[in-house]
Amino acid sequence: MPVLAVIGAQWGDEGKGKIVDMLSERAKVVVRFSGGDNAGHTVINPYGKFGLHLVPCGIFYPETTCIIGNGVAINPAILIQEIDLINSHGVKTDNLVISDRANLIMPYHILLDKLEEEARGENAIGTTLRGIGPVYADKVARRGIRAGDLLDEKTFLERLRMILEYKNVVLTKVYGAKPLSLDEVYHQYLKYGERLAPHIRETTAMIDKAIQRNQPVLLEGAQGTLLDPDFGSYPYATSSSPLAGGASVGAGIGPTKIDAVLGVFKAYVTRVGAGPFP
Repeated sequence: MPVLAVIGAQWGDEGKGKIVDMLSERAKVVVRFSGGDNAGHTVINPYGKFGLHLVPCGIFYPETTCIIGNGVAINPAILIQEIDLINSHGVKTDNLVISDRANLIMPYHILLDKLEEEARGENAIGTTLRGIGPVYADKVARRGIRAGDLLDEKTFLERLRMILEYKNVVLTKVYGAKPLSLDEVYHQYLKYGERLAPHIRETTAMIDKAIQRNQPVLLEGAQGTLLDPDFGSYPYATSSSPLAGGASVGAGIGPTKIDAVLGVFKAYVTRVGAGPFP
């Protein structure tokens, strides 16, 4: 391999899941580097058929370390559902690692995504309404909550209180929606944190160590090149980079560490959502 990035070369849905699943058997580390549960990879194996939105496809190989990288936006509820589904088919997830730097999708992100799309009317982008745009906006605006924050209850509460105060002003004053309860959101996410804590850690050193040992590393992309916010059909684009450059940042490795890039195409092109489709 030894460091291979697999990306979609069109608007997504090119069949990357099948390719990544096939390559994962030979990889020591598989890293999902961008996007959130707005994208999915379908894997069919002896355990069954799985639609994975967050968990890397290599999870079915116990000797492969599967990392959800710092560039991914994580909905903890969806991630836990996926873990439970995989476990229910007799597959262990001890090899799953979550970057402590990955931003979390909060209830207000999903709510704002819906309200913003409704406000756009005929100019709606056609988002998946899963909070992806709002969570990446908060990441850049330094208002994000990261997976590592769940490991410190006091710090998490202080940060959530400050952010939710601002978000509730936007919800009530701009959109006329009901405010969210600090207590409810806090305690719900503490439960998520308790469940996910064994998987949350610093991941860049793990990936670097594998590269230094010349072990095969697979960087699992989501969506497609033509949805990139810089080089895609902006503003009808996604909110994180699905390019090989995004793999470098989203996994936390230098760009020169990537030895090869595999672009996946399909014969009949499709795209989801609004925007040009030449």
